[in-house]
Amino acid sequence: MINFHNEDVAFKLQQKQKIKNWLKQVIEQEGYVLSELNYIFCSDDYLLQVNIEYLDHDYLTDIITFDNSEEDKLIEGDIFISIDRVKDNAKQFEVSTDYELKRVLVHGVLHLCGYLDKTEQEEQLMRSKENFYLQLFT
Repeated sequence: MINFHNEDVAFKLQQKQKIKNWLKQVIEQEGYVLSELNYIFCSDDYLLQVNIEYLDHDYLTDIITFDNSEEDKLIEGDIFISIDRVKDNAKQFEVSTDYELKRVLVHGVLHLCGYLDKTEQEEQLMRSKENFYLQLFT
């Protein structure tokens, strides 16, 4: 089950069912089983507080992923996404807000599938996976 929530932003996700189906496809192709996935759309301020409180990081970010699964190959988590960051990043990377949002949505799923992005090599693999799955969204 995939759920979408708003915390402190008035944001309406377009194509909800299509996005859910796409994310389920990503999870299955990565060899995982979906249990429960919650996306929480919020502001920079809200996500900054989450970052400080739970990760001890005092900086803005576009996404924070919490893996709540206690079993291998099971997807269960909460993914917080700053709509403010998504909009700013879309401008910076010269892509649509919709495209950048999809990139961030799949980025969170890929983290739950075990992909990291701390080193340059990990980041390259993450980007190639994002690009691959973005192409599958039709």
